[in-house]
Amino acid sequence: MFLRVDKLQVELPAPLRQDPNAAAALQELLGGKYGEMSTLGNYMFQSFNFRSKSKLRPFYSLVAAITAEELGHVELVSNGVAMLNNGPDNDGDEEDGGDISGAPFEDMKDIRLAAAFLSGGGGAMPVNSNGQSWNNDFITTTGNVVLDLLHNFHLECGARLHKLRVYETLTDPTGREVCGYLLVRGSVHAHAYALALKKITGVEIEKMLPTPNIPLGNIPECQKYLDEGSHRRLYTFSPDDYKEMAGIWGNGEVALPDDPPGELTVVDGMPDGGKIHQLTGVPSAFTPDYAPEEMFEIATKLYKASR
Repeated sequence: MFLRVDKLQVELPAPLRQDPNAAAALQELLGGKYGEMSTLGNYMFQSFNFRSKSKLRPFYSLVAAITAEELGHVELVSNGVAMLNNGPDNDGDEEDGGDISGAPFEDMKDIRLAAAFLSGGGGAMPVNSNGQSWNNDFITTTGNVVLDLLHNFHLECGARLHKLRVYETLTDPTGREVCGYLLVRGSVHAHAYALALKKITGVEIEKMLPTPNIPLGNIPECQKYLDEGSHRRLYTFSPDDYKEMAGIWGNGEVALPDDPPGELTVVDGMPDGGKIHQLTGVPSAFTPDYAPEEMFEIATKLYKASR
């Protein structure tokens, strides 16, 4: 089962301006072939279908714990997309929707992903940067642990390359923060799958790393995560379970040569996380239907009823 916490895995800075085309680029990291929907889908169904869990417990625990992290990555990218679509933080809902007949969304018809506003209300959807839907064909779960781990290593390497390319298209701090964090965590996952393959086959696949060669120390948004040691940590995302992956990630293994040095560690639980930014209602889009004071009254009644 999964436990949900009302935080993002990291704090995202507010966007400087409304930038729906930047949001469209970030959609590639959500619904693209190497996006977070793909990493989540692969690891989740591999963990559900995993054979011989008791015999291969460290490998099962690794895939299962990374599954939970990827669910948080889907949430993180989705929030980044929505934030870029909606623009700088606003203290409250707009009071005046303006003249609807005056086409308040006129500019949106010319953006790259007009459906983000026409159908999605400015939110994120499981599509790529061209609006093509993410699909099940991007999932590989063979029932063979070696093949699945090798596929996962390839998937993480491809994902890092795509994150770098998206990063290089963006200037807004929101999108760049998403990319910087995911580049570090993607490096962790690629390294983890490489070590797992080494343990189970004896092949030193970690010698292929970094593949692709992306020096994280050259990316400003990665730096603070390297400084705090995020490149050396895997989280269990559970209070008691999945500790067995320490036999793969840990056990005297150390960080990659090009990363800040130190031993790899398994951390019980999850990162501290950061706030989820509030998206405000847009009256010209008929949301919300209630006046703010009515919404507050309804929320108060619902809260009292729940006690």
